[in-house]
Amino acid sequence: MTLAFADPTETALPAHVLDQSALEGWLTKQDDPTRDWVAANGFTGRIGQALLISASGGAPCCALLGYGTPDSRARKRFSLAAAAEKLPAGTYRLETEMTGDALAAECFGWLMTGYVFDRYKKKSANSARLVTPDGIDRNRIEALANAEALTRDLINTPAADMGPEQLQAAATALAEEFGARAATIAGDDLLAQNLPMIHTVGRAAEQAPRLIELNWGNTGPRLTLVGKGVCFDTGGLDLKPASAMALMKKDMGGAANVLGLARMIMALGLPVQLRVLIPAVENAVAGNAFRPGDILTSRKGLTVEVNNTDAEGRLVLADALALADEDAPDLIISMATLTGAARVAVGPDLAPFYTDDEDAARTLSEAAARATDPVWRLPFHTPYESMIEPDMADLDNAPGGGFAGSITAALFLRRFVTASRYIHFDIYGWQPAKAPARPKGGAAQGPRALLESLPALLDL
Repeated sequence: MTLAFADPTETALPAHVLDQSALEGWLTKQDDPTRDWVAANGFTGRIGQALLISASGGAPCCALLGYGTPDSRARKRFSLAAAAEKLPAGTYRLETEMTGDALAAECFGWLMTGYVFDRYKKKSANSARLVTPDGIDRNRIEALANAEALTRDLINTPAADMGPEQLQAAATALAEEFGARAATIAGDDLLAQNLPMIHTVGRAAEQAPRLIELNWGNTGPRLTLVGKGVCFDTGGLDLKPASAMALMKKDMGGAANVLGLARMIMALGLPVQLRVLIPAVENAVAGNAFRPGDILTSRKGLTVEVNNTDAEGRLVLADALALADEDAPDLIISMATLTGAARVAVGPDLAPFYTDDEDAARTLSEAAARATDPVWRLPFHTPYESMIEPDMADLDNAPGGGFAGSITAALFLRRFVTASRYIHFDIYGWQPAKAPARPKGGAAQGPRALLESLPALLDL
C-alpha cells in the first residue's frame, strides 16, 4: 500500500473546510436551494460532518467539511480526517484558510485515512483523494504517511508471522529499498560477539534471537536508533496471565517505530549517518529459559539480577545500547514498549520520553506540537538509582515496591549509555479505539516529533 496525494492534474471537487463559526458566513453567499439543502441535512460544521452540494444539473459542485470549534479540535487530533472519511470516492481540493503546521497535520491525517490492515481480511480503504494544497511539502507528508503505514503493519501482524526472522526480513527489505547496509548476528554468534543478554532472553524460542543492524549515509552527524524487538512476550517463566498476553504481538513496537523513523530519514535524504540496532527475540517458555534469580553479565560488564523474567525488554536493550554507545554517536534514541507504568502515568495517547539534555527536551516538546505527535517528558530521577541496585549484582531488572516503574526502567537503560547524548521513549505503540486517521491497532508514537526535532538536535 502506498499513501499518496492525488495527481494535481486530476479534476478535483472543491472541499470547503468550515468550522461552526464560519458556516453562516458561507451560507449568506449561496442560493436558496443550497441553504435549504444544508439545513435539511443538518450540517452545522461539527467535526466529522461531510456534505456534497449539487449544482442545478444534479452533479456535485463542491463538498462541505465540518471543522468544529477550537475547543472541539483541541479534543481531537486530525479533525479534518474525520470528515474526509465520510466523503465518497473522488478527488478533492481544499478550500481553507489553514496554513503552515496546522494544514500539514491535517493533510497527513487525510492521507492516513487511506490506511487499512487487510493482510487477513479484505477491507476497503477510504478512497477520497486529496490534491496537495499550496504551501505543503508533498514529498515530506507522503514520506511520513508511508513510514507510519510501515510501523502499523509491523505491529498489527501477529507473532506467528512476525517473529525475529520476519522482523529481520522486514528490516532487510527496508534497507534494500533505500540502499542501506543490513547485517544480523543470530543465535550462538551473539555469545561470540559479546551480546549475552540478547541471547539469554531469546534462547528458549523456536526462532533464534538476533541483533539486526542497518547503516545508511556516509556524511553528517551520527544518529543511532535502538528499538526493542520482542516479537512476543509470554513473560517467560514469570508467565503473564491471558489478559496481559493478548496484545503482546505489539511488544516489538519500539522496533517498528524506529524502522518507521529510519524510513522517514532515508526517504527525505537527511544528511546524517544513520545506524539502527534492533535486538529481536521472543520471550518464550522452555527448559532452557532464563529464570528468576539468575544473574546475567551484560556486554558492558555490569551484572544484572533477574527478579522477573517479564522485565526482559530492558535486558535486550541494554546490550544493544552498550554496543551503540561504544562508537559515541552524536545522539542515541531508544524506543520501546517497556512498562505498563508509563501507560498508567500518561495513558495510551502520549509518548513519554526521558533525557538529561534540557535543550533536547525543549526542542523535542516544541517539535511534537508542530508535528501533532504528542510527547511528554518524564524524569531521569537520579535519587531513584538505589532502587535498581540489589545486594547480589550491579543492577536489578525488576525492583520491588511497585513505585516509579517507568522511571526505574529508564534509569536501568541509562547505565548503558555513558559516552553519548541519549533520549529514551517508553511508548505504548497501540491505538486502543478508532479515532480520526487512526484505526484501532498498531500506532506510531514519537517518530514524527523526532523527525521534526532532528535538524535542531543534530545541527543539520
